Amino acid sequence: MENYSNLEKLSNDLKTLFENQEENYFDFEIICQQNEDSIPITFKTHKSILSSRSQYFKSLFNSKMKEFQENKVVLKDFSSSIISLILNYFYSGKIGINLENAIEILIFSTKYLIDELIEITLNFIQNNLQLEIVVDVLKFSESMNFNQLFDSAYQFLLANFHEFIKTPFFVELEENHLNSILSNDEIFINELEIFESLMKWGKHKVNLNQEKENQKLDKEEKEKLQKQISNVIDKIRFVDFSKEELENTLKEEEDLIPNDIKEKLIEFQKLENPEEFIEKESQNEKSFIFKSRIRIDSTIIKEIKDFRKLKEWINDNEFLSKMKKGFSTKRDGLNSKLWCQKVMEKGKVLVIAKTTDNFIFGGYTKAGWTEDRSKWSFDYGADGFIPDPDAFIFSLRNDKNDREPMKFPVKQEEVGYALYYDHLGSRPNFGRGELSPDLGNEYYPDFWFDRKFKGGGSNFGVSFELPDGIEKGTNEAKSYLAGSPKSWEVDELETFFI
Repeated sequence: MENYSNLEKLSNDLKTLFENQEENYFDFEIICQQNEDSIPITFKTHKSILSSRSQYFKSLFNSKMKEFQENKVVLKDFSSSIISLILNYFYSGKIGINLENAIEILIFSTKYLIDELIEITLNFIQNNLQLEIVVDVLKFSESMNFNQLFDSAYQFLLANFHEFIKTPFFVELEENHLNSILSNDEIFINELEIFESLMKWGKHKVNLNQEKENQKLDKEEKEKLQKQISNVIDKIRFVDFSKEELENTLKEEEDLIPNDIKEKLIEFQKLENPEEFIEKESQNEKSFIFKSRIRIDSTIIKEIKDFRKLKEWINDNEFLSKMKKGFSTKRDGLNSKLWCQKVMEKGKVLVIAKTTDNFIFGGYTKAGWTEDRSKWSFDYGADGFIPDPDAFIFSLRNDKNDREPMKFPVKQEEVGYALYYDHLGSRPNFGRGELSPDLGNEYYPDFWFDRKFKGGGSNFGVSFELPDGIEKGTNEAKSYLAGSPKSWEVDELETFFI
């Protein structure tokens, strides 16, 4: 015996049966009336189909309730298009789900106990989360205890928060969801942007004019806004504001920042060395204002003040939020060829180095290293220089001389020599270099690494600005970054890019 099946024809025939509403084979009516003012729309159906496809209708018919006796039921709160879509699914087993109807289908399926469709729709939403629906998904999944869907939506929002905060959907967030997100250390965007977005959110919630500047709000409006944001504002990491940002915010938004927060921030502003204060205040479990959100996946950079300096110097929130540690000598080995393979053509690159003497220094480039000669400013055979007006090198730790962290931009006349490309194995070399007798009568750049990443040297001051009072070509200049011109050894080298 052989079994044959033609499920496609069966599906189409049953679909046609439902769609031909003029026939007399139906024994039950579903009346759609979304609200009292809407015109009722009637769909003719079959009890056998409904009871086999929905536990709700099976129970309804078994109970012999009024609807069973009258052979009709009124369904409220749902559009006729959704009811038609689901009835078509009952008959044909097919349904078209998209971002516009998915949540309503899920709500209907949950209310009327259509388990199979619940699972289908949950999977669709989880696999197709978008910024425009994520707020609705959070609200619905929480109210219906769809925990897995809620977790998926929450993680999606965290991962895309730097984009979401710029959309009109941000102001629709529920306060508890916003509180939870801002309590998270994993979102990495400009903290001032979060603060400004919080103000927009608060204005939206209390129906204030978004276009009206905060300073121009009257007393009653300011009181409403302050009350609305009062449970959320302590999740703003004011410690991550730049000095200028904090000064301007305290001046312009004085009436909206709660007094207890304002007093702490004013005290913080006055400190010349605030690290101990930050450390103490960051232990307060109820307040987040001094808990830095700045994080870099680095084994070299560990202290908050170093994070803050790098953020201030780079001043590129997109890069900082997306960059990953693409190369590390401790993880990837002393391999300059591998470094070259990973870093080439990446654009923005951050290099951080630590010597065995605990000097920490590095450089940042927006242009990045490239083999594309059309992007070179000068070439020497197979080697070349890459221009970058935004490149800079920095000294973050200088323990021998107890110097403060400093950033050194490329000299205007040296922009074309910001980066050096070496075809034999390009390394993170900054600057063009000059003939240096004490370094072996060779041309050495501002700092470089050997091809095995075991050590390097410095001719600091050729292409990048020197600190005041230090002259180019002196031993003091060449020793500034790493403690000596050439004899220093690499403890670790890390490179970050998107």
